[in-house]
Amino acid sequence: MNPEPPEEWDGTPVGRRVFLGTLGLGALGVLAAPALQRGLDALSGNDPTGLTGLLPNGGGFRYYSVAASVPDKNATDYRLTVDGLVDRPRSYTLADLRALPQTRLVRDVQCVTGWRVPGTPFEGVRLADLLDAAGVRPTARALRFTCFDGTYTESLTLDQARRPDVLVALRMQNKDIGHDHGGPVRLYVAPMYFYKSAKWLSGITVTDRVQPGYWENLGYDVDAWVGRSNGRTDEPTS
Repeated sequence: MNPEPPEEWDGTPVGRRVFLGTLGLGALGVLAAPALQRGLDALSGNDPTGLTGLLPNGGGFRYYSVAASVPDKNATDYRLTVDGLVDRPRSYTLADLRALPQTRLVRDVQCVTGWRVPGTPFEGVRLADLLDAAGVRPTARALRFTCFDGTYTESLTLDQARRPDVLVALRMQNKDIGHDHGGPVRLYVAPMYFYKSAKWLSGITVTDRVQPGYWENLGYDVDAWVGRSNGRTDEPTS
């Protein structure tokens, strides 16, 4: 999960205990009465602590970023590279990705801090299709994902990446993914906690071993199956 920051956020990494202790409040955003949620929405624009920015809003999502700022990318300057242990490295424009066969998934989104957004549609290109097009070499075992925020990283094993419910997503909630939600392109790993679904995706590198991602280096589980990792027992999302 890599949510969006309030303006005061300085991008300094925090440990898992602090992160969970604070974001554990996120569950309140799901359970709170509408009047409380309206109050939080009104407060969020003038909250120097950034705490309200960690709570889901009326649409179910409110994120912060682990970087101090994130550039905007659009159809003119966005690129997604696929490289590493492949025979045919490739750089995709947004138009290239949109021209490929698209898959639609509707699943619950589960945050490791406890809140869930049910029935969220995502659409995009199956990651397995991009790997097939690149020609993955026999020595490959995993993937490393990088993001154009310059900070966030993630990982999957090759077997996980080839699942049919893992997308390079272009649309979310029936519209193009906006910047706040990690657009124009983000990863979507349906059966795992949402921190695996890296925002602002810009690079896919095929590697010979798993390299833990940003939050995993701070204590989160590398294999982040919903309900079977991070000490949680949530219902599966798919």
